Amino acid sequence: MLPHHDGSALYVSDQAPRPGDTVGVRVRVPEVWGAVASVHVRSTPDREPRFHDARLLGAAEGWRWWEAEVEILNPVNGYRFLINRADGGHWWLNAAGVHSFETVDAEDFKLLSHPAPPDWVASTVMYQIFPDRFGRSTAAALREKPTWAVPAAWGDPVAAEQPARSHQFYGGDLDGIVLHLDHLERLGVTLLYLTPVFPAGSSHRYDARSFDVVDPALGGDAALVRLVEAAHERGFKVIGDLTSNHSGNRHEWFRAAHRAPDAVESAFYYWLDDRHEDYASWLDVPSLPKFNWTSIELRRRFIEGPQSVVAKWLRAPYHLDGWRIDVANMTGRLQGEDLNALVRQTIRRTMIAENPDTILLGESTNDASDDFQGDGWHGAMTYTTFTRPVWSWLSKPHSPSTFFGLPYGTIPLTDGRAFVDAHLRFTAGYPWRTRLATMNALDTHDTPRFRTHAIDGGVAVAFGLSATLPGIPVVFAGDEFGLAGDDGEGSRTPMPWDTAGDSEVAATIDLYAALIRLRTAHPALNGGGMRWVHVGADVLVYVRECAEESVLLVAARSACAVTLPLGSVAGEPTRLLGDAAVSVAGGRIRLETDGPSFTAWALPGVSVPDSTPRSSSQPTW
Repeated sequence: MLPHHDGSALYVSDQAPRPGDTVGVRVRVPEVWGAVASVHVRSTPDREPRFHDARLLGAAEGWRWWEAEVEILNPVNGYRFLINRADGGHWWLNAAGVHSFETVDAEDFKLLSHPAPPDWVASTVMYQIFPDRFGRSTAAALREKPTWAVPAAWGDPVAAEQPARSHQFYGGDLDGIVLHLDHLERLGVTLLYLTPVFPAGSSHRYDARSFDVVDPALGGDAALVRLVEAAHERGFKVIGDLTSNHSGNRHEWFRAAHRAPDAVESAFYYWLDDRHEDYASWLDVPSLPKFNWTSIELRRRFIEGPQSVVAKWLRAPYHLDGWRIDVANMTGRLQGEDLNALVRQTIRRTMIAENPDTILLGESTNDASDDFQGDGWHGAMTYTTFTRPVWSWLSKPHSPSTFFGLPYGTIPLTDGRAFVDAHLRFTAGYPWRTRLATMNALDTHDTPRFRTHAIDGGVAVAFGLSATLPGIPVVFAGDEFGLAGDDGEGSRTPMPWDTAGDSEVAATIDLYAALIRLRTAHPALNGGGMRWVHVGADVLVYVRECAEESVLLVAARSACAVTLPLGSVAGEPTRLLGDAAVSVAGGRIRLETDGPSFTAWALPGVSVPDSTPRSSSQPTW
């Protein structure tokens, strides 16, 4: 029971302000926390602190609400609350929580005047597809195999050793995805993310040979058109995958530049000698030469303007709905050079000009907050905010794993309090809009499968968190079949379609579908506010809330019983999903579960005292 604010519509009057606008911001303070003498909002226009008096709106359901106005003067506008209690205490509230000491600016709440993400982003559920391993049309067997291919039958195990490890070719294609859209519709996902579809020298295709055509082994350009049209007819969005950090060493640009210092394309890469023999590459992998974004011609061909690669695939006849950018965190960065902002901002401008209703996601394997302040990427594909914390809470003891590159022999285990601490630590630097567009992935094509290391019952708890915390839930193709895998390559298993009717597999598919339906059916889970109500070692209780409704959620990794603080939530809970027991006595809600479980209840929406702006220049809700 602490003062609360987040960036949702309950607390911020305008989610997409423009420079010069005035935005109302609110804070709610529980009456049991103590009497409040005054509230101020501290903003930092041009990095100079400015304080704004907040006025008391009134009380509702045990909370007092305060409101102030903040003028939007910068692209990123930081603000926090200073709450002065009647007992003489002074408390700061920022995105990391409530503090008795002055806090760093990086964790302030943030209002952005950069162009906003598309409206559909907040309600997105993503399904990641690795094209070679998802589905295979009858035409696939008739096509010539790539020269790099090590052919494999659909049921063959994924190879553990090179060269087959990254060159196994199962023959999945884009028309094969179309064949299984019924399954995706049954799941309820809304966004299909395709890993690269361009010609390359490996099964993962992150070593592109060209960005101008779709790999003929996948069916070519026409197959992409057929897939996107079929997906759009069913209401799915489809995004592609681009490598802005590097190309493959078979790429036409690199081949024109290698050992050719006078070639126009020689400026596209970083050369280590005058003959242009040796070059910088991603993590010193020779097949992945690194782009040099000082090149104006590279920017023109790849990311800037209507003739660029970025723009081409967003318009007719392809109509992709956005991009996920591979190795976004390293893009444009080498030793003393940093052009990352230039690249991401250029990509964003090109996308807005071509189709503003598209999404731009950037991969960043570690703390991503500095790069995700709204000027480029809408959201992050990162492992710090959700993936690693949830693995540490819900993995089996002594489970061996590389843990996504960290030097651990086994997954470091933590309790629920550490999960929340880590989650808050890494999300505190994000604007609210960025949090809503950041991927909550249990696993991806680059990681082990979560199922491999999860405690019994842990999958339901983990995907429940993915589906209901702020952000984009992610299903990596095969998670819903209960697939396992010890590393990224080993997780890229062909989809076992013939097992869909098996009782255990069908139950897992039903579980994923039920949690996705929960997510997509409730406004509170699609952009609504977020409050932690109870944080314990083995159980987490939180509420997503908006004016129309609230959803109370409990994630437990073992048997537990929790009595919620009086007044923390209001109303009689109505079960939506799950099997935890609930009882209400004396206004207190008690929750009990016999083991790992994820449960959701509906509650009434949040009541806010009426706000009457004092002049027409002030915001309205």
